[in-house]
Amino acid sequence: MIKKLAAFLRAHILPVVAVVVVVIGAVVFTSAHKQTSAKAGRTPVVLWHEMGGPAEVALDQMVDKFNKSQSKYEVIPQYQGAYDEAVQKIIQSHGSSASPALFQSFDISTAQMMHSKYTTPVQKFIDEDNYDVSDISPVARSFYSNKGKQLAMPFNTSQPVLYYNASLLKKYHITPPAKSPSYSDVTRVAEQLYKRSHHQVKGMTMEIYGWLMEEALANAKTSLVNHGDGHVGNPTKIDLNNPTTVKYLKWIRTNIKSGDFVNYGSGASAETNEIAAFLAGKLGIFVQSSAYIGQLTTGNKNKLGISYFPHPNGQKANGVGIGGAALWISNDKPTKVQKGAFEFIKYAERPDSQANWQKATGYLALNSQSQSQPALKSLYAKQPEAKVPGEQLAAAKPNDTNSGILMEGMQLTREMEETAMETVYDGGSIPKALSTASQGMNTNLKTTNRANGDYK
Repeated sequence: MIKKLAAFLRAHILPVVAVVVVVIGAVVFTSAHKQTSAKAGRTPVVLWHEMGGPAEVALDQMVDKFNKSQSKYEVIPQYQGAYDEAVQKIIQSHGSSASPALFQSFDISTAQMMHSKYTTPVQKFIDEDNYDVSDISPVARSFYSNKGKQLAMPFNTSQPVLYYNASLLKKYHITPPAKSPSYSDVTRVAEQLYKRSHHQVKGMTMEIYGWLMEEALANAKTSLVNHGDGHVGNPTKIDLNNPTTVKYLKWIRTNIKSGDFVNYGSGASAETNEIAAFLAGKLGIFVQSSAYIGQLTTGNKNKLGISYFPHPNGQKANGVGIGGAALWISNDKPTKVQKGAFEFIKYAERPDSQANWQKATGYLALNSQSQSQPALKSLYAKQPEAKVPGEQLAAAKPNDTNSGILMEGMQLTREMEETAMETVYDGGSIPKALSTASQGMNTNLKTTNRANGDYK
């Protein structure tokens, strides 16, 4: 369904236009990328990815630099469509000559990839190479790890941040929100902006998006599912009807009742409308992926302000989970091919590679040494606010609640989360909406666990 697909794409991937031919019966997958073979004497490493637009250009440039940096391997990037499409292709092609050696898979498919047994954990190569991962963001790494083992390496990474129109706040003599704002701090700004603009500017919005609700739980150090959000054992129970979720929805309802909140709904149209309103000076605050900084600064006459994702009153921010995708190594390829895949991963995580990646795409540089690279220094000189998302990521200490939810069936879970949010936005009972969602989620979880009974 459109709503579901839009939820996967926004905050993680830029709009794309590519030619993709899929022949499931014959397990044949081709893409718009022209290269299909390696140069003589080189070991080919086929990389399947879901990057489109500027991100694909940046990825191709990174691949080209890697290929020129050595003569042993040749990475061949091939676009495979949207995230959920690519996951199915990866699973269907595994064990055949058509499968990739290296592939990109999005955050909420992590449990599915882990349980598939189709990958070689990158921990194997980290140990063999004595590769030091300490400079790579611990929070980002923890999302794709399990029981101390690194399953995949984070690659294109974003975080949710709070955007505000700094020019409008200055015009109406409003103190901006704190760098790490509380719910009340955001409400103060939203209400003041709405009133002082004589109701010409809406104070804030919060898209009906399951990812944002999950991040509210993470930032309050609250698990959505048991067993450490799936990091210490397979989840068997989901509890959306908890005090943290109630606080989050009550905060939003406070702004709805005050009149400063505007509801754009869910899906791609909601995101388009909130960004358009923000750029037009009709909306003061919204929360979305850090990947949109470039879009919000290019041609924008107003000064952009960025703060961390808000946290409940009287509670220290725990840090939020990441969005985006990671690079995985297929286990159906010869050892030398898998080693070539890991060599590219190491190259992609280098300080200069990550710095150039952030500047070109808006995704966060994951290597802490990237901050001193010329690419990011020049970016921050022009856009100082671009530093904030990375600072939010660096400030968080990884734990089970801010390291993502390691559970299959997250697509349907998010649909139910969004149904609950929509009910509350429309004036429905918060406890009832959350209880209904929790019941549906647990029914789905039981079905999933029953189907995958080999890892109860």
